[in-house]
Amino acid sequence: MTSGTGRSGTSGAGAYAVTGILAVDSGGSGLRVALGSAGRGALGRRSSPVPVRTGARGIDPVHLMEQLVPLVRALAAETGAPPPTTAVVGAAGLATLSDALRAELPSALAREFGVRTTALAADAVTAYAGALGARPGAVVAAGTGLIAVGMDLRAWRRADGWGHLLGDCGGGAWIGRAGLEAALRAHDGRPGGSAALLARAEQRFGPLAALPGQLYPRPDRPAVLASFAPAVAECAQDDPVAGGILRAAARHVAESVAAVCPPGGEPRIALTGGLFALGDPLLVPLEDDLARRLPHALRTPAEGDALDGAVRIAAGLAAGALGLPHEETLLSVLPSG
Repeated sequence: MTSGTGRSGTSGAGAYAVTGILAVDSGGSGLRVALGSAGRGALGRRSSPVPVRTGARGIDPVHLMEQLVPLVRALAAETGAPPPTTAVVGAAGLATLSDALRAELPSALAREFGVRTTALAADAVTAYAGALGARPGAVVAAGTGLIAVGMDLRAWRRADGWGHLLGDCGGGAWIGRAGLEAALRAHDGRPGGSAALLARAEQRFGPLAALPGQLYPRPDRPAVLASFAPAVAECAQDDPVAGGILRAAARHVAESVAAVCPPGGEPRIALTGGLFALGDPLLVPLEDDLARRLPHALRTPAEGDALDGAVRIAAGLAAGALGLPHEETLLSVLPSG
């Protein structure tokens, strides 16, 4: 992707006009924002730990704007960045929960900041752009949830990303839920339980008989489940149940990558997201499984994360050189009028 600026007719030395960009990454663990320019990229970043709510129409644009406005105002004051005319919002669940965002967010961004062009992208697409740019391959975006996307320069393919109740297999909430199930099995005396995970769960949540009452009413339930994933990884070396959960998670991740990776050439595979900070208990079986399933693909480190990808897409849009295929549920560009 390329970025650039246009000529300005202003007085003085004939300075270049600077096109402002706004990039947003919304996920199960909160909201991250970057403000900058097409020519210079991100000039500053801020975050909120509060996930954007979802409701009957999907991701709530009002709640998103309530969080976004103070973050952008603070960044504008800190950085002196120009007002954004192009915005890219990457969001977890966009493929299935975007009705309200599409209907209301472009106009809200136009009213509040003067944005003229808004792109809505699945968090996996922004993760892809951050990790690989506009090259063919496959990227896993894994944190609280999990989605894989592949791209051959003509079209996108996706796998999973169906949320913590129906999918996100191998993601943080999936691992945390499996670990808590093993803890509850040990609590009950049922087969498949883990005394080590029971001890960790009681340390984290208190008596487990009260866990459903703590967990089920919470709107941030996926993030709470994912908060237990590091405990599962820490127990994995010495506890066979915890180790089995991480190996199963690795298998799920590899299956999603294999489902979307282009079958020909030498596509690149990158892993992005906080899940992979769990380390060797997840990464070792995952790398083995990827090598077995996709011997033609090249494993490469991610160049950046999902927020970096949103910045790249915004700069490309502002310069008229996006370089990525449009697909309504994964990456669409909407005028703010």
